[in-house]
Amino acid sequence: RRASPGRCETSMKGVETGTVSITKACALPTTKPFRIQPTKGWRWLDLRELWNYRELLYFLIWRDIKIRYKQTAIGVGWAILQPAAMMAVFALFFGRLAKMPSDGVPYPLFAYTGLLAWHVFSRTLSESTNSLFTDQRLISRVYFPRILIPIAATLGATLDFAIGSGLLLILMLAWGVVPGVMVLWLPCFVLLLVVTALGVGFWLSALNVEYRDVTYMVPFLNQLWLFVTPVVYPSSLVPAAWRPLYGLNPMAGVVEGFRWSLLGAGQPPGPLLIVSATMACGLLVSGVIWFRRRERTFVDALGSGGR
Repeated sequence: RRASPGRCETSMKGVETGTVSITKACALPTTKPFRIQPTKGWRWLDLRELWNYRELLYFLIWRDIKIRYKQTAIGVGWAILQPAAMMAVFALFFGRLAKMPSDGVPYPLFAYTGLLAWHVFSRTLSESTNSLFTDQRLISRVYFPRILIPIAATLGATLDFAIGSGLLLILMLAWGVVPGVMVLWLPCFVLLLVVTALGVGFWLSALNVEYRDVTYMVPFLNQLWLFVTPVVYPSSLVPAAWRPLYGLNPMAGVVEGFRWSLLGAGQPPGPLLIVSATMACGLLVSGVIWFRRRERTFVDALGSGGR
């Protein structure tokens, strides 16, 4: 409700008799109702509304980060330990035993660069899917743009990327790898990673409200997506004629872009990256539209436990 200032009136009595009393009466402020109604049809984001709730987004991100590392012995060290452990396993089995090519880069460094990007996407995939169920009490009691919840889950995962980048820098110094001028492209690939994670997060979080099968599908999807992404192998193993089709996986362009900009490995931006960037933007736009379309039913669906 929006309040308008009240009015005060002053009256005097007893002027004729010489006994004057002044009475001041103030009316209470009036309020104008502000009605919240469900949207109709296909709606895009209200950017002004998101800006008005920017502080809530900040607190949601900070809350997710604190909960993630609360009561852990090494805290944010898990952001380094998990990809580092996977790097060691991949370096042993794929690098040493299977002799997987690595585009002239030491295989541990080759694998960790891909895992750094993949770890952020994988965490977003898991946390965004269940984010609406995690905050169902907040959704059912207070109005705010629901899309802030998967956005907070995605942006909160970027802290792991920032921390894990420290280990990547140490590995690059240990092997004497100095990035060239291509490193100026790195922010573009980070942005492509965030766009991909947001698009997938919007789709899965909205679908999971109605179909709980999505919760059980995500671990399988996570593993499958890892091996169709050039994390443990270079995209050069894919025939050149098939690379644009391979780029339909937006994470393929992200991982290859990370390696090219940081290590100088792989091919410069080409058809694979163009297809990956187009697919990532398509996922983001369609994910926003789908989320906005379904958010009007979130409270009812969460209250009934989904389908």
